[in-house]
Amino acid sequence: MKFLLLVLAMAVVAREATAQDAQDDQCVRERAAMVETIRAYARSAASVLGEQGLSERVLEAMAQTKRHLFIPERSCSIAYADRPVPIGLGQTISQPYIVALMTRLADVAPDHVVLEVGTGSGYQAAILARLARKVCTIEIIPQLAETAAKTLRDLAYDNVSVRLGDGFDGWPECGPFDAIVVTAALGQPPPPLIEQLKVGGRLVMPVGSAYTTQQLTVVEKIAAGKTTTRSVALVRFVPFTRSQN
Repeated sequence: MKFLLLVLAMAVVAREATAQDAQDDQCVRERAAMVETIRAYARSAASVLGEQGLSERVLEAMAQTKRHLFIPERSCSIAYADRPVPIGLGQTISQPYIVALMTRLADVAPDHVVLEVGTGSGYQAAILARLARKVCTIEIIPQLAETAAKTLRDLAYDNVSVRLGDGFDGWPECGPFDAIVVTAALGQPPPPLIEQLKVGGRLVMPVGSAYTTQQLTVVEKIAAGKTTTRSVALVRFVPFTRSQN
């Protein structure tokens, strides 16, 4: 009887391992297809990205990051589809191309310190962490901040710090920043974020009203107290949430 139970247990383990291997293979295929879709979008957006297009560093970060581990369902077919993905509490992960585009516009280098406002599930932070020296990310919704911090910790993103709070005021203790990525829409870039941006740094965010089309905007700090601003593309993001206090 003990031998039979052992055989049955081994069979169950083997079956579960086979199912996991099949899922892993599917995820690899889906993720590769996602990257090719991003490449296709980039080829048609030369006026936005310039002759260089999307950098290989950004594409490699997208190819290496397991997006399915940052959504509640952990489904590969859902995670790598060409669309935003709900993550609960009225929030989403952006369409993969938009994540890649914002990352490219931020122009992140290996020695950079980057601020993200709107952690969500932690996916954008994970992409940035593969490109930068340090990522500081702020989330105002406690459940999302807690879940994202755990996911990033479990996946060994040791150069990411997650903070619960209102991102409008930035994170001065973590800066100044070489790049800032804001993943929620507001009528104008928050002045404290511009203040915490290094000269030569870029802030990338959707600018416009909530629940309508916004302009994906790049603000570049060219000198102390002086910036340039350009609109890049039409987007739709969730609204920027402020603290009630």
